Amino acid sequence: MAAPCARICRRLVGKGGPAGAGRLHRRGGGDHWNYSTSSFLCHSAASKQTDSAEEIIIPRKKTWDKLAILQALAATVNRDHTAAHYRFQDDPYLIPRTSPEFRLYALSHVSGCNAAKYIVNTYPHLFQKDIAEPSIPCLLPEQLEPLINEVNVDALKERIQLRKVRASVDLYDQLLQAGTPVPLETTNTLLDLLCVYGDKEPPREDQLEPKEVEDEVGIMVEATGDLQKRQRGRPRKASDLLSVTWRENNNAERIFNLMPERNEHSFCTMIRGMIKYGAYTKARNMYTDLLNNRMKADVHTFNALISAVPELKEMYNEKVDLILELLKQMAEQKVQPNLLTFNSALKSLRKCGSMAKGLSLQIMNEMKYLNIEPSLATFDHLLAIFYKPAAASRQHTDIIFEVLDEIEGKHFEPRDPDDVNFFISAMRLCLDLKDLELAYRLHKILETGNNWMLLGDSYQQSIYYGRFFSILCLMESIDVILKWYKALIPSLYYPNVQGIKDLLQALDTENQLHLIPAIWKDIKQLGHSNKQDLVEEVLELMGRDKHSPELQVAFAECALDIKAAYKQEQFRNIQWTATSLGSVTLLFLRGGRTRDAWAMLQLFKTNNRVPSKELLDEFLDHAKEICNKALALDLVKLASSFSLPATSELFDWVMKEFELTDEEKRSLEELDASSSDSSDSDRE
Repeated sequence: MAAPCARICRRLVGKGGPAGAGRLHRRGGGDHWNYSTSSFLCHSAASKQTDSAEEIIIPRKKTWDKLAILQALAATVNRDHTAAHYRFQDDPYLIPRTSPEFRLYALSHVSGCNAAKYIVNTYPHLFQKDIAEPSIPCLLPEQLEPLINEVNVDALKERIQLRKVRASVDLYDQLLQAGTPVPLETTNTLLDLLCVYGDKEPPREDQLEPKEVEDEVGIMVEATGDLQKRQRGRPRKASDLLSVTWRENNNAERIFNLMPERNEHSFCTMIRGMIKYGAYTKARNMYTDLLNNRMKADVHTFNALISAVPELKEMYNEKVDLILELLKQMAEQKVQPNLLTFNSALKSLRKCGSMAKGLSLQIMNEMKYLNIEPSLATFDHLLAIFYKPAAASRQHTDIIFEVLDEIEGKHFEPRDPDDVNFFISAMRLCLDLKDLELAYRLHKILETGNNWMLLGDSYQQSIYYGRFFSILCLMESIDVILKWYKALIPSLYYPNVQGIKDLLQALDTENQLHLIPAIWKDIKQLGHSNKQDLVEEVLELMGRDKHSPELQVAFAECALDIKAAYKQEQFRNIQWTATSLGSVTLLFLRGGRTRDAWAMLQLFKTNNRVPSKELLDEFLDHAKEICNKALALDLVKLASSFSLPATSELFDWVMKEFELTDEEKRSLEELDASSSDSSDSDRE
């Protein structure tokens, strides 16, 4: 026993540990070890020299995270590309199969959460018995009503804690009228409440408006392929969500002016509140008052002021000068900048034109000097400064290669709200540059560690994967495209109409049109079978050229499915066009469905459409091929009923290719004469 323990002790020597670590004593020449919480001493019995004691420092005990085991197990499992997203696993019956179903599921999920919160918070007495083990405080009913009814400072603190804006202001006024002094700290807390919510009652989570719920979910309206709906369905910016503006002489300003004494907290709270709700000039004046009172702002106030620079100045050089001035004042006031300081500066520099490029690199060097690790938002702002999609010159696009070199292999955690914009912007740049290798590198970074969590909500994920899939369809071979198609759809991405069109173009380029019937089944499942432009493109690709008889039969089956789908309820918003009617007719002809093709010709007249001469010529060729004279005669009669100028040519062709009886010839001559008269009258 002694020998192994001695070896362990020797291995632990030099590893270091916390001060006051224990030591191990070995008594005499025996094999008994005495454990002491104060020290560990190891004496060699063989040497019998107490002065040669060997001090061993035990390393600090490893503290495991509560989720460490689950994270380790999760790291051993890869994502199942054939399965739906994990968020839908609770109820397999309701797993969405189409984009509209996903939208409905997401709305229902948020609505159900809000309904549950409403019940719990409205009737908390029904949930007083806590039998959960372990107890989860965030799932317990919240205290929504104040318990202190007296007019005192404690009641004011309680209402502030409950975020009762109006009740807090009223109680504060009552305290002032009663002559009760309110501590500065409590007043500052009230100012914090007013400035955070813009002097308005905060909306309860279980009482969101439908529009707010839709934007909160990040509805994937983009999947419809309609540009106008994409604009309505995009997540709103912070400025769009803030319908509240900074009112003149509101309660925050009134209470601030009534305060007998103010400290830096008071001024900084007002400045940040004014900037948050669009009172930028007032915020700048308030900052001047803070300096005049020989106070200094904190780092969060400087961050807010720097972010407001584009609204305070108009000219590019004025914006740059103001940013530099604020950063200089931070140094003079010895305020240590943080990550959000530099991110705010870079974000403001995005609106400073080409002047921002040099200063942005200086900011990156300053971050490196201060050992501040950039976040993904930092690199997103940097890309936006150096790359302007609308600019005629794209001379600074090499910056993205340097950015990817910097972040490749790194694990990122969310540290800035704008971190979720990086992957979307970077993939857009890859698509604009048409650089497939760059897109692969970016996607590998996304899949490193938990970086995928910084992709944003469902809407942003749809944008990212849509751009990634577009560049794959544009630059990659069809085998690789189909591999990614199976991996991304629909477990991670519900493609929109443009994504399906990109796939169809890739199939056309690689001459793999035999896959169109399978793609059409996916189009139906994804809910895009009622998009007229997409359906017509599918029909056009199938009917453009002639293929093998087996493939033509498959195309005819697909066309029959499309025809049947047109009769369904959801197809009322689209109509048969001459192009779609002609394509379906051709597909029926080439697939041997003569009866169905003739029925499609009748639909031309029903829908006030005119068949093309090429379609009629191929129909006649088909009639000759199957030796169906009656079909050829009926086709000439149909062309005459449309008063087509090509009726005479069709008449001559039928007379030449088929042996007609005298009665059939007279009938055709009469049709030809009437058709000629009709054409002459039309010309007159």
